[in-house]
This record gives sequence, structure tokens and C-alpha cells, in this order.
Amino acid sequence: MIPVNTPLLKGNEKKYLNECIDSGWISSEGPFVKRFEDDFSKYIGMSHGIAVSNGSAALDIAVRALNLEEGSEVIVPTFTIISPIQSIYNEKLVPVLIDSDPNTWNMHVNQIEPKITAKTKAILIVHIYGLPVDVQPILDLAKKYNLKIIEDAAEMHGQTYNGKKCGSFGDISIFSFYPNKHITTGEGGMVLTNNNELAERCRQLRNLCFIAERRFVHREIGWNYRMTNMQAALGVAQLEQIDYIIERKRYIGHRYQDNLKYIKGLQLPLDSTLYSENIYWVFGMVAESEDLSLTIQKRLNSHKIGTRPFFWCMHEQPVFNSKGLFLGESYPNAERMARNGFYIPSGLGLSDSEIDEVSEHLLKAADCNG
Repeated sequence: MIPVNTPLLKGNEKKYLNECIDSGWISSEGPFVKRFEDDFSKYIGMSHGIAVSNGSAALDIAVRALNLEEGSEVIVPTFTIISPIQSIYNEKLVPVLIDSDPNTWNMHVNQIEPKITAKTKAILIVHIYGLPVDVQPILDLAKKYNLKIIEDAAEMHGQTYNGKKCGSFGDISIFSFYPNKHITTGEGGMVLTNNNELAERCRQLRNLCFIAERRFVHREIGWNYRMTNMQAALGVAQLEQIDYIIERKRYIGHRYQDNLKYIKGLQLPLDSTLYSENIYWVFGMVAESEDLSLTIQKRLNSHKIGTRPFFWCMHEQPVFNSKGLFLGESYPNAERMARNGFYIPSGLGLSDSEIDEVSEHLLKAADCNG
């Protein structure tokens, strides 16, 4: 089986984990947590890093920390994993959806301003699959309308926009360290900000909102969203290898691009835009039809090659429709991507021979059905 993702653990991961075990510091109180926060926030270019249990937890904290008034609107792409919308909804805020750019697969920035109302208080950027959102027009809108920026850079470890690291543009930003990310801690996430007060609030929210003057006294409800020392030890070791990781990911992407450049019936990812080079978090593609997409995936799976469908649009999620959200809304670019898109194995542990094997089977499947 060639799985969709295989993590790479060839640095100091075992050494640092053994330090945790030998010292007995395996909980969130251990020294690797602060070290990972400091190292990662410095790498991204933000003043504060708050390590948490996963990327969804980071979004919960980021949205809550902004103290937006109930009923405020937050603009967000419809094409994303459910976590950003869930965090918005759980804070009794109103998600306002944006269609996708059919070329980059990110939120269509030209569609944002018409959705801004007096109730709009924030824009939640989600960088998708390997290329960043075109950030500058959104920053201009945020300044014009006095809006907060929440930046979901979960998939963008090391990616840049016009030479500046993704995750450094938000008033508050988040990352995920799930095993399919460039840097993994197994599970884990990080909240980043340059604002001292926001940072302190995030630290409180991740730790049940204990107060300094008397533990076990609480003025607010928070979460137990702490990262363990063992997870952080993995993160420190992974971050030490980030330059190689990015180089390897782009190598995998470029090898696929070269192998598949004559493929029929499939839109391959852009290798670059005017503001960024693809970091190939995953190697995705969009078929000309849903039938073609499903047929190709079935054929690849029959050869023990893993595939994964693209995100399903938020406006078509039964859980939100049942609550009266997004009824009658349509976003054709995102709908096409959700139905026709999928990605193939592209984890860091993928060998050249496996890349070529996947490519060979993909070309045969597309040629038979294109």
C-alpha cells in the first residue's frame, strides 16, 4: 500500500522523546513546550506562540480570544475543512461564505468586499493545499473597514507570501501539527500573535482559565487544550529539519508535475503564482467530471494507492443546513472542486519509485477515461 501520507521522523525525535522519558517531564509542564513555542514563533516571525492540543483547538482559542460581539459576521471560504466554521458558529458568530478561485483553489478575494456589512468584524483566511491566499488585498480591506484578520495557516509550514512567512499576517494566526503536515507532533497546534494581551488571553483559554492569584478559581470558561512535552519534543526536532522538509515537498510536487504534464482530463495544481511558489502540502487535482474523479480514485485504490477527496463545501454540510445556515446558497467553483477534486500520495516518506508508480497508474486511469 502507498498511503496518502507517510511522515518523516529521521531527526532528533527519538533523542528528545527519550529526554522527556528520562526526565519524567511528559506533561504540558515540560521544558520542550516553551522551547517549541519560542522556536516556532521566531521562525514564523511572530512575537508569541501558544502551543495547543490540535489545530481545531487553536481555532477555537483564536476566535474566542478576539471577543467579537455575538451575531458579528466573519467572512470565510466555503471550501475548507469544517474547523474554522465550527469555531465561528460555536462562538455565536455568523459565518459569511466566499467562493473559491478556480486556479489557486483559495478564497476568491474579489468576492470579499461585496459581502462586508456593518456587522462584519473579521475575515478568516484559510490557505489551501499548497498555495497561499492572495493576502494583500485582504489586508487592505481589513484596514479600510477596521476588521480583524484570523489566519489559518494549518497547511502552510514554511510557505511565504511575497517573501513573508504565512502565519505572520493575522492579528491572530494558527497552525496544525497533524501527521500529514510538514511539521508534525502527532496531534498539536499553535496560536501565534504579536499582541501581548491576546497572547495572555490565549494562554488562559488553553488552560481552563485558571487565574494567577488563586488556582481553581475561574472567572471564565476555557478549555484543557494543552500540548504535552512529548508532543513539543517532536515539534522541536521536526522544526530543525524544516528547510529540508520544504525542499523535499517541492521536489515531490515537481516530480509529479513532470510525470503528469500530458495527463488528460485533470487540472493539476499551479506550480507558482506572482506571489508564491507552491509548497505542495498535498498534490491535488480536479477532474473534468465527478464520474472521472471517482473512477480514477477507485482504480488507484485497486492498485493499493491511497487517495483522498477534497474538502466538502461548508454551504452543503448537513449539520449546518439542519440549523438553517447557508440554505439556497451556491458557490460553483467550490462545488466543482469538492465533487471532482482529490489528492494522491505526497507524504515526506514517499520514495521516487513510489512517485513514479503512482504517476504510471494515474496516467493509465486517466487515459482510459479522459
